[in-house]
Amino acid sequence: MTSDVLIVGASVGGLTVAEALRRGGHTGRLRLVDPDPHPPYDRPPLSKQVLTGLWPPDRVRLRTPEQLEALDAEWVWGRAERLDAAARTVELDGGRALAYDTLVIATGLVPRRLPGPEPAGAHTLRSLDEALALRHALPDAGRVAVVGAGVLGCEIAAAARTLGREVTLVDPGPVPMARHLGPELGGRVAALHRRHGVRLRLGTAVTGLVGERGRVSGVALADGEVVRADLAVVTIGSVPATAWLENSGLALADGIVCDARCRAAPGVYAVGDVARWPDPVTGVGIRVESRTNATEQALVVAANILGDERVHAPVPYFWSDQYDTKIQVHGRVGGGDRVRYLEGTAADDRFVALTESDGGRTTAAIGWNHPRGARTARAHLTAAPSQP
Repeated sequence: MTSDVLIVGASVGGLTVAEALRRGGHTGRLRLVDPDPHPPYDRPPLSKQVLTGLWPPDRVRLRTPEQLEALDAEWVWGRAERLDAAARTVELDGGRALAYDTLVIATGLVPRRLPGPEPAGAHTLRSLDEALALRHALPDAGRVAVVGAGVLGCEIAAAARTLGREVTLVDPGPVPMARHLGPELGGRVAALHRRHGVRLRLGTAVTGLVGERGRVSGVALADGEVVRADLAVVTIGSVPATAWLENSGLALADGIVCDARCRAAPGVYAVGDVARWPDPVTGVGIRVESRTNATEQALVVAANILGDERVHAPVPYFWSDQYDTKIQVHGRVGGGDRVRYLEGTAADDRFVALTESDGGRTTAAIGWNHPRGARTARAHLTAAPSQP
């Protein structure tokens, strides 16, 4: 295959597409576009090992310089600003237009922001530079407020507490990680953080950041309370990076709408956090934010570019390291799902559990400090439901 493939986004999804194309025999032009000045790097360690200083920044690189050179790809550092799907060109922020035969969009996510001004001492964490800026600021912060108790917020709270900071974790939900684990297991996460000295301020929305003399002094809550802080990290979720595609003709709905083969339009594919495709079980459009999904989806897209007709039908998976606890989830936990323990109990620090819907379908397999058990329990996700 000798066509011109353009990949917008050079993180794990875009890089994996490029590597799989070369392994599959693609000999044509291959270009990767990204605004991040760093060579491709892994994002999950940013809120864990990099933030706590256990890893130097260069350890998160996905490939060595020699491996990247062997890919025989052109690296274009810039931000995509506009797609002309009819002309098959992508315009960059500097005005340069790149033509393509096949386009792969792997632009990932953009962090949500709180309303109002952002004083000094307000942070988000998506990129390596943001992780390093937060790592540099934490030693001088006596009080840290983390706004948002999803996976990222919980990991940052754990890292800051490990570094000896006074930490308050704020979220409008009843328990941390409720969207990912449901109320019962989310309660386990709450207990974990309380045990390590984190103050939890749950059930109340945040209205904005409070500043004094241009620096963060607290987080304002909807009930009138101000959580005092010298440093605030905002982790209230992210949105797909699709603003540059609004007039492209592609279907956009909380991501790029694709078919089951991750194809968004003739000659256009989407990969990773930005892609939305039909769930093979329900037929409903889904979007999965995880490193594992980006890698698996990239392999499907590369195969389809090379002429296969593969459907992307993954079992979603994510993991989270908080303090000395590793949480692993295969599948997706529904808000009303029941928890059934296969090994251990709700009171143990090591267990394996399944979540089940009202219809008896197993929706997720969870390992709490039990990697082997989580892998074994994953087999239950392919079993038939116990009732129709």
